[in-house]
Amino acid sequence: MQEFPSVNLAARRPADRTILRIDHVEELIGILPGLYIGIHSCPFVDETAHISMPKIEINQVAEILKRNKVDPAILRQVVAEMNTLAQAAAEEEKLPTAKKQHVILVSDPEGRFPKGDFAGWVLQIPEEESPVTTQDRIFRAAYEFNASKKGRLLPVKTVGEAIENVPAKHFKESEVWVKTKTPVLVLTTDNEIPKDKSE
Repeated sequence: MQEFPSVNLAARRPADRTILRIDHVEELIGILPGLYIGIHSCPFVDETAHISMPKIEINQVAEILKRNKVDPAILRQVVAEMNTLAQAAAEEEKLPTAKKQHVILVSDPEGRFPKGDFAGWVLQIPEEESPVTTQDRIFRAAYEFNASKKGRLLPVKTVGEAIENVPAKHFKESEVWVKTKTPVLVLTTDNEIPKDKSE
């Protein structure tokens, strides 16, 4: 086996980074003569430095090996192992997606909000416009929808029906954007954070 000197790639990286040095290489037996892989390497001194390797698709690796006339049995074995590793990595990355819901929290330190359960919708209007124009915007979108072919067949009669059933294009023309088509619960807060977690 031919000995290879240590390789220092520091010239290719910024001077403030410690670079991995390959101390020993061996031929990758059975795949390609002349293809070498690092076997023993010294650890990074600077553990905060991160060197990312470019990713390559498994089918691209298979094509490269085919072009270089790798034995088909070895090629199948290598591709199967890569697929197994890729599948295991993909399963590790999959985290269960948390289901979310919207809630409207109303600041009511003086307790003026009536007691009882209320529901509402989350909407957006242009920043420079007054919030009191919101209902008029919904009414305009509902009138436009009710004048359309679909609206004449199934007209909306309440704000709730409008928000749930009127297409977004009518709301957009009235410059109101619906964030929650179904009503969400309205909660109140006295706006105080308790001093003790147990309170």
